[in-house]
Amino acid sequence: MEMMSTTENISTSFKVAAKVKDYFQLIKFTLSFTVVFSCVICYLLAPEITYNLKMVVLLFVAGMLVTGSANAINQAVEKDTDAMMKRTGKRPVADGRMSQQEAYTFALVAGVVGVLLMWQFFNLTSALLSAFSLFLYAYIYTPLKKVNSIAVLVGAFPGALPCLIGWVAGTGEFSVGGWILFGMQFLWQFPHFWAIAWVAHNDYSKAGFKLLPSDKGPTKFTALQSVVYALIMIPVGILPYYFNISGSLSLWIVLICNLCMVAQCIRLYIEMDVKAARRVMFSSYIYLPIVLLALLLDKVNS
Repeated sequence: MEMMSTTENISTSFKVAAKVKDYFQLIKFTLSFTVVFSCVICYLLAPEITYNLKMVVLLFVAGMLVTGSANAINQAVEKDTDAMMKRTGKRPVADGRMSQQEAYTFALVAGVVGVLLMWQFFNLTSALLSAFSLFLYAYIYTPLKKVNSIAVLVGAFPGALPCLIGWVAGTGEFSVGGWILFGMQFLWQFPHFWAIAWVAHNDYSKAGFKLLPSDKGPTKFTALQSVVYALIMIPVGILPYYFNISGSLSLWIVLICNLCMVAQCIRLYIEMDVKAARRVMFSSYIYLPIVLLALLLDKVNS
């Protein structure tokens, strides 16, 4: 009897662990963490805001719930297309380990709780902005991916809104600093996402997604677009210093990072292969935390 009980406990533990793992995949934990990281840093960059562990944790939890809700809806909607692609086929809804109804239920609860937390502990404006970002990602960007490559432009808005949400959570208003941080992350997404779409082009095409600017797939035009957006990032990266958000040290760090992004995008334009696209992709992953942390560590305390 005791041995059977122990076996049942071990089996239950494995089931619980498997379910937790499924939920981590459902919310796309790594992606969500990156999004919420941007939100928290931009909150801390707001004037008059100082580090407070309680508020940072609350913002992190609220952000993870809202972002996780959007990602859960995304996976429920894209169940069949995810199942067609190698990189997404093992997601819980696509693989049949979780029902669409369960994903939608989780999304509803997480989204409502996340927005309410933003309202209760920060302000109504940041809560409404969070709800708008969730709606835009889940119900506009997600279905648009199969219609037209303009989906990348549309998706860049909810992708950059966490910066503005963090700033508004700290200030309660749509001031220039929030829009600058929004603009930096907005522009960053184009070379970042097009590099991912380049690397995963075969998978995306199989699922019917139209995510590259050219209908012909990875072309010189796509690479040139990446170069253009990377170049625009340079003057926008100067704005935090110009508007007295951060100091001269971060100005140089951001400038160097932007020049490196331009260089990798130019290299993609010259070489036109997956290896070069992967370099752009990994460079963009490194770029964001370095730039945001540099801005925060060099914050001007007025």
